[in-house]
Amino acid sequence: MARITVLGGTGYAGSHIAKEAAARGHDVLAVSRRAPEDPVEGVRYVIGDVLDEGFLKDLAAKSDLLMLALSPRGDMQGRVIEAARKLIPVAAEAGVRVGVIGGAGALRVSEGGPRLIDTEDFPEEIKPESFEMLDVLEALQTSEDSLDWFYIHPAAGFGSFHPGERRGAYRVGGEVLLSDREGKSEISGADFALAILDEIEKPVHRRRRFSAAY
Repeated sequence: MARITVLGGTGYAGSHIAKEAAARGHDVLAVSRRAPEDPVEGVRYVIGDVLDEGFLKDLAAKSDLLMLALSPRGDMQGRVIEAARKLIPVAAEAGVRVGVIGGAGALRVSEGGPRLIDTEDFPEEIKPESFEMLDVLEALQTSEDSLDWFYIHPAAGFGSFHPGERRGAYRVGGEVLLSDREGKSEISGADFALAILDEIEKPVHRRRRFSAAY
């Protein structure tokens, strides 16, 4: 059993991660700015400020893994990278592994091709959050070698707008966007959480990024 703390544990991705982790018997703490509307059985909740270094140190002292599942949109724009820059040294000092959910925008559309974010069809309104999560990735890549971390990209069709259903399966990729035979890049929240918990329980991507999709 691992002590897993999910920052943004009541959001779309975070709540799926918390639910999957609790179902596997882990000790799960979900952190958010307000109480959950639909709390998950087996998950403990705490309200706190992820920009408070003292709060982060307290969380790190009680965790084996800190999962950053925050989205830099709305009033969180510009705050996720700030939280990451505070979290990284705290986790390194405590010897706690860090997991981060990025976006699909940083993935290449093909081997050697442009990033999704650099294509003409990529929505302008999503670019700020995509670039912010790239800053988070850079902060991880330039962190102390002692910090164990992973950074996972979802499929392009991932989010509350397209929840999908649990299939109990997924594919793992690298820096190229994964698509199925019909050209669709999708994954449900439940199966994305499955990929993350599998990585937590049996680490493969140490200080590396990877992607998960159908």
